[in-house]
Amino acid sequence: MTLLTNYRLPLILLLFTGFFFQSNAQDIDLSLDYGYQLGTKLNYGSNYLKASDGGFFRGIAGFEVGYGTMLELTYMKMNTELLIRDILISPSEDRLSDLSMDWIHIGSSRYFDSSSDLTPFFGLSAGVTIFTPKNENLAITTRDLASTTEFSFALKGGVIFNLSDVIGIKIQGDLMFPVSWGGLYVNGFGGAVYASGTTVMGAFSGGLVFSLN
Repeated sequence: MTLLTNYRLPLILLLFTGFFFQSNAQDIDLSLDYGYQLGTKLNYGSNYLKASDGGFFRGIAGFEVGYGTMLELTYMKMNTELLIRDILISPSEDRLSDLSMDWIHIGSSRYFDSSSDLTPFFGLSAGVTIFTPKNENLAITTRDLASTTEFSFALKGGVIFNLSDVIGIKIQGDLMFPVSWGGLYVNGFGGAVYASGTTVMGAFSGGLVFSLN
């Protein structure tokens, strides 16, 4: 039941947006992919917070607004671990909590014509990322860590292998920039820290694209 609740709002948003734009869009692209993010680290002094590597699922609804240009709504779900190294709280790197990240972005992508069955593309997007710590390590923190919602933006590029006019295989690389993803207060037995800043996360993925005319 919890899993259904977590995905309900993004799925409803994707479906609603698809119906809303359907009468105006020349083409509609729907894609589903699975990928792997390479994690990121936020330093504060000689200490740091770190999101570990982890997998993610992503859904994209794209609507043609000009020749080769798509307006896109993206929802991405990542699950990983939040690690900490702090000279007072945890001198050696240790798990602070599990970390769920929900990315909801609106952006634009440019798809280039190709004489072969390959379609290169690049794009950018912006929106919000919801960071939800859970299963906190009570040996480090004495209270639950609060969820936060932060602005984020992303760049992407890749290629689509067109199997037909309707379906293709997409390979994509991403650079994602969460703003203040580490903005959390850790009240531990040995002291307290507050870390905040902008970092970059690299990722790569593969999936299927369905084109509807």
